[in-house]
Amino acid sequence: MSNSTNTSSITPSALALLPLGVFLALFIGVGSYLTYQGVDFAFYQLPSPVAALPAVILAIILSKEKLNKAIEQFIRGVGHSDIIAMCMIYLLAGAFAAVAKASGGVDATVNLGMAILPASMILPGIFVISAFIATSMGTSMGTIAAVAPVALGIAHAAGMDVALTAGVVLSGAMFGDNLSIISDTTIAATRSQGCQMKDKFRENIKIALPAAIVTMVLFAFSSSVTTLPAANPIEWLKVLPYITILILAVSGVNVFVVLSLGIVLAGGVGLFSIDSYSLTTFGKDIYSGFGNMQEIFLLSMLIGGVSELMRQQGGLAFLTQLISRVIAKFSSKHNALANSRASELGIASLVSLTNCCTANNTVAIIVSGGVARELAQENGVTARRSASLLDIFSCVVQGVLPYGAQALLLGSVFKLSPLEIVSHSYYCFFLAISAVIAIFIRRSATKFEKVF
Repeated sequence: MSNSTNTSSITPSALALLPLGVFLALFIGVGSYLTYQGVDFAFYQLPSPVAALPAVILAIILSKEKLNKAIEQFIRGVGHSDIIAMCMIYLLAGAFAAVAKASGGVDATVNLGMAILPASMILPGIFVISAFIATSMGTSMGTIAAVAPVALGIAHAAGMDVALTAGVVLSGAMFGDNLSIISDTTIAATRSQGCQMKDKFRENIKIALPAAIVTMVLFAFSSSVTTLPAANPIEWLKVLPYITILILAVSGVNVFVVLSLGIVLAGGVGLFSIDSYSLTTFGKDIYSGFGNMQEIFLLSMLIGGVSELMRQQGGLAFLTQLISRVIAKFSSKHNALANSRASELGIASLVSLTNCCTANNTVAIIVSGGVARELAQENGVTARRSASLLDIFSCVVQGVLPYGAQALLLGSVFKLSPLEIVSHSYYCFFLAISAVIAIFIRRSATKFEKVF
């Protein structure tokens, strides 16, 4: 994350990557062992910041600098402006999600969707509801937790395929996780690549929207429901915070302003509409939201510090050099378009493989973001393009991992095998196809920039 300085003047060193290997080995090893033991949510039993601590120690030991100097480099990485900004956004996003849920905004939004959905469009409707909530909340896990019980009830009442319904919820949740301005994946991708969130959104939507349309058409043909469960009266006031932050975010308003206004609006709705909701409760919900972001907050700082040490020791230069060699086999010295296309495929492959290892799309972006930025700058790929690809392919992989948190949570709610659920994650499959097509049909970076 913090390796914004060009690494070309640093001697490449494979050994410098060892701390990252230790982190991934520890994280994957414990998760795999616990999975073999039959532990639920096995890959999330060892908190990722704890798994990162040995990597921090090893990175400091491997430094050729004196101990105090190495620690200074680590702290410089932890305190990098991108890392601090990311962490502040995490806190605000967590606070908004917690306050909005406590004030009834999530339930009201789900009910709104149920009230306006025609029976023949129930599956596309559930997809849209999940997508809207995930885009507004910025979290696929929070969306699944809110929508899955409702979707399961509808599936049973209407006689729908339960596994397909779970796949619809997962598809919508990953759509919002990928596109949301306040999603931790968006935050990590834009901060690591140095681009504006609104620019990444505009780049991203052109790839995601076609995939979403094809997905909804498929779900529409799969809908065979004739009646829907009765919906409760629509509570427009409780939906207002979500609509407001969505409009403001897409309009390009500063994300700190958007989230702060969202927290105030959601809290105001709770104070106005819920008798038992007080200022004290409001404050506790904000703090609870902060706490919900503790793991990713700490991990971002630790990985930022390790990344800076690896950069100083030549690890990221080595990785960039290695991937560049692979890219060179598919590029041409006289064809800038071929170079940028190969670089984009390299970025996509890098974050995808990292995500398979970590089972966490945000962690994958944080780990691979620095190298992706180097590749993008060297091969004429715009920052918003590289940020979009990082977010897209990390969400694609996360949405089809049977050991990912999203599939595990849905499996526990729907009482299904996670593998059965991800086999119906059609949006993620179509998103991957759409992104690959977008890479290959791209005309030129210059023309692309002029059009958009």
